[in-house]
Amino acid sequence: MTFTTAFSADRKPFRENALLKAYLLLFLLVWAWTFLGTTDRANWITENTLTIVFIGGLILSHSRFRFSDLSYTLMFVYILLHVYGAMYTYAENPLGYWLQEQFQGDRNHYDRIVHFSFGFLLAYPMQDYFRNWFRWPNWVCWVLPVEITMSFSGAYELIEWAVADVFFPAQGAAYLGSQGDIWDAQKDMGLAFSGAVLSMILFRILSKRARGGAPTTRTGG
Repeated sequence: MTFTTAFSADRKPFRENALLKAYLLLFLLVWAWTFLGTTDRANWITENTLTIVFIGGLILSHSRFRFSDLSYTLMFVYILLHVYGAMYTYAENPLGYWLQEQFQGDRNHYDRIVHFSFGFLLAYPMQDYFRNWFRWPNWVCWVLPVEITMSFSGAYELIEWAVADVFFPAQGAAYLGSQGDIWDAQKDMGLAFSGAVLSMILFRILSKRARGGAPTTRTGG
């Protein structure tokens, strides 16, 4: 099995793609585990609403556009981080507590990790999509994911406010996970933005270094 890092017009359909089948199976197992293990079903459902929308979009669009294996892998890792956070609520995540103890932190930073990962792990798939579906100019495809990450982060903070304060106030504190930090939303947005910038710089460098031979497919570089 070849692990692709660039888009290819002859990408295998799902039924022939062993990697995507393995990712889907592992995700379903982890998803079921988090659902059975959570102590707050209402929060789990609330947190996983966007997960369902995101995965549903990937499934519905798969027949028209297939990401590179690298893009699917980055998205897979991010989704696992998110659903694991939903299992305990972000503010009560055991991994976050372990990190807090190891580094003598003042709070559970698991939510910060996921917000940073939103930018760092999803910027490249966005670049993959813009470059190979819309075929926009190269510089646009590297800059736009950073801008969209910032926009999505701001929109998500507004959604959090609406869910916590308007629609489900009983779940507000658990869903927000601000842990008393009045600048929590701004820090989350800043981390997502930083993650996207770092991702685009890193993959841009790697893309240039990997461009040794003549490409046979349209790449992200």
